[in-house]
Parts: sequence; structure tokens; C-alpha cells
Amino acid sequence: MAIGPVQLIVLGFRHPDFHGEVIAELERLRQSDTVRVIDALAVYKDEKGAMEVEHLSNLTREEAVELGSKIGALVGLGIEGETGMEAGAALGAAAADAAGKVAVFEDAQAWDVLAEIPDDSAAALILIEHHWAVPLRDAIARAGGRRLGDGFISPFDLIDIGLLNAEEAKQLHDLETAGA
Repeated sequence: MAIGPVQLIVLGFRHPDFHGEVIAELERLRQSDTVRVIDALAVYKDEKGAMEVEHLSNLTREEAVELGSKIGALVGLGIEGETGMEAGAALGAAAADAAGKVAVFEDAQAWDVLAEIPDDSAAALILIEHHWAVPLRDAIARAGGRRLGDGFISPFDLIDIGLLNAEEAKQLHDLETAGA
């Protein structure tokens, strides 16, 4: 199965006040074939750091059964707890070794998503496939290119290149960090 570029987006919420707007927007993007939500989880941490996980998604039932909990596997939230996480890590390393082409990263390179979620808060973890990027990625590959890196740019960095003025950048920054 061909798959587009996949991104894990982690959104933090101090005191979540969900009204269905996020899921509705993801559904709109899915209907326009811009993105596909592969998986989505809400992670709640209490004051002592104990976690509760809830599956969120706009996947159809068939897609959910086919895909399972991909975010859980990526960030170590296995259904079988620590034993399941260790077993999954061992299977993943074996598969990477058998493939001979996959470089397994070291612990120093790992992104501990769960550790970054502050106590007494919540996070939405959304694994998105970017359908819009498939033709671009394929054209780049045909031209002999490859992705070297990626990342979101801070609104404040856009001032220096003339895309925003200081007031616009502050408004966007405040919007993006309002729950922090």
C-alpha cells in the first residue's frame, strides 16, 4: 500500500474544553482528501502524572480495525502495558534488522512524547497522513531528491523574512500557545 508522508502532531491542553471543533476540522480535511487521520489519542495526566488514554478519531470502523492503535505503538502506550511495549520494541528492532536498510535510532534521539505532557493537563496525539504531499514527494524522488528535515516555523521567525509584522506574529504566537 502506498502511503503519503506521515506526521505525529502533539497538541497540549491545560484544561481541555472540547466542543467537537477539532474532530470536525479533521473530518473536513479528510473529505477534501487533504489528509487522512491514521490514529488519534487523547492522553490525560492527573496531578501525580497518572495517565488515562482515550481513542479519538474520524476513522471509519473498518479503518480503525485495520490500523489499530498506531500512536500507542509509536510512543509506547501498548495495550499490554510495559510487557507489550518491550515485546513491540523487540519485534520492531528485529524487523528493522531483517530489512537491512532501516536504521534504528538510539535512545538519545528518541522523542519522549508522554514525558513532555505536563501533569494535570491533556494532550491530543494525532497521526496524520498528508495525501496532498504524495504527488510532490513522488516528483522529488523522481528528480533524485529526498527529505533532509522538516519542522514548523515560529511566527516570530516569519517577521525577519517579511511574511508577518510583529503584531501579527504575536497574535499567532499567543493563539498557538494560549493553553500553556
